[in-house]
Amino acid sequence: MPSAAVISNLARSLLSGDPALEHVYARAVRTFGRPWRWIRPLTERYVAAFAGPTRPRHRDVVRFLQADAGFHRARAIYRDRLSIAEWLGEPQRMQPAAAARHWNLPCIESAGALADWLEVNVDELDWFADLKNLGSQLRNPKLQHYRYTMLPKRSGGVRVIETPKERTKGHQRRILAGILDLVPVHPAVHGFVKGRSIVSFAAPHAGRPVLLRLDLQDFFPTFPAVRVQALFRTLGYPEQVADRLGGICTNATPRDLWNVRPMEISPKEWQESRTLYGRPHLPQGAPTSPSLANLMAYRLDCRLTGLARTAGATYTRYADDLAFSGGEDFARVVQRFASHAAAVAIEEGFNVNHHKTRIMRQGVRQHLAGLVVNEKVNLRRRDLELLEAILTNCVRHGPASQNRAGAPDFRAHLEGRVAFVAMINPAKALRLSALLESIVW
Repeated sequence: MPSAAVISNLARSLLSGDPALEHVYARAVRTFGRPWRWIRPLTERYVAAFAGPTRPRHRDVVRFLQADAGFHRARAIYRDRLSIAEWLGEPQRMQPAAAARHWNLPCIESAGALADWLEVNVDELDWFADLKNLGSQLRNPKLQHYRYTMLPKRSGGVRVIETPKERTKGHQRRILAGILDLVPVHPAVHGFVKGRSIVSFAAPHAGRPVLLRLDLQDFFPTFPAVRVQALFRTLGYPEQVADRLGGICTNATPRDLWNVRPMEISPKEWQESRTLYGRPHLPQGAPTSPSLANLMAYRLDCRLTGLARTAGATYTRYADDLAFSGGEDFARVVQRFASHAAAVAIEEGFNVNHHKTRIMRQGVRQHLAGLVVNEKVNLRRRDLELLEAILTNCVRHGPASQNRAGAPDFRAHLEGRVAFVAMINPAKALRLSALLESIVW
């Protein structure tokens, strides 16, 4: 049987450079020192086994070699003459998928190079990446990389806001600006994308006879760390680099966070949330999470765009909100279409919150992300009237009388709300701006 060292070295050799067959074959020949006739069939089986865009892990290639009957047979036949001619000591090289070769991503080919890029030493890099998931076992909050806020959800269960501390957030921002922002997202995506917004998300659906809205449940924690690491390998980064990049961008909540269950959360919901957040996942609150979620949902967006096109519909997504709209032909099949779209989402690893599925026809208020789209994109009349009433009362009675929620900077809060209205309804915003200017602060 092949020794573990031989298999491990051959696996590193197969992984170390260009994945094209001739290059893989050349590296295998170099490893064994001569072109044994069994090498080409072996490399052909290797290339076929790992033909996808995601770079395989070293352990997966080792398992492939351990299970390959042809390799074992060659090792048995040539055991007296077969030996490793060159033990591979060089690091793996960048190996991006075909599309990623034109994105000008930074070349980072070792853990040391990643540490230099993030301006830390290797020990600090491993501490922030936490690949052994030691952070979830720490009881001292000062040693943890995140601060936690637990919010009960109206639909049941709990949402955990995981806010990275300053140094962790700094590394994540570096990864976001230096790597993730260079990767294009799917055209149907409008959440957390520069130049797009809830307006661009809702606008394609304005004035359509029927609107379908689906909601993805527990969007960010649905993405496990292994999926994040696979994305970085697809971008071309060697395994030891991809694992650490993924580790910095994911988190597992500490165990003692779940010691005391709020009375309003059922034991079943509490345990489900504890399991979900207890594994390494995308944390809601990290600057890298929205971009990573968009990139990892690319296949979902492709499939739903194609499904919508076959039904004569339009598809857009804003984070976990999926929207489809179409004409009379789509209206006739929308019920069946909703089931097909939900099935696609489930196949792609997402959970659909069926309680939030809505089919809205022209006879009812059609709304997306708080915007009404029956005729054109607009705000709900109730929201506009409420904001106008608040501004009017601020003019008459002073702003302190209206700051019932205790906003620390109430003026900035109102300015932000008026600016939001201006983005949706500029004509209405003119009157609101005039009221805002009349307030005595």
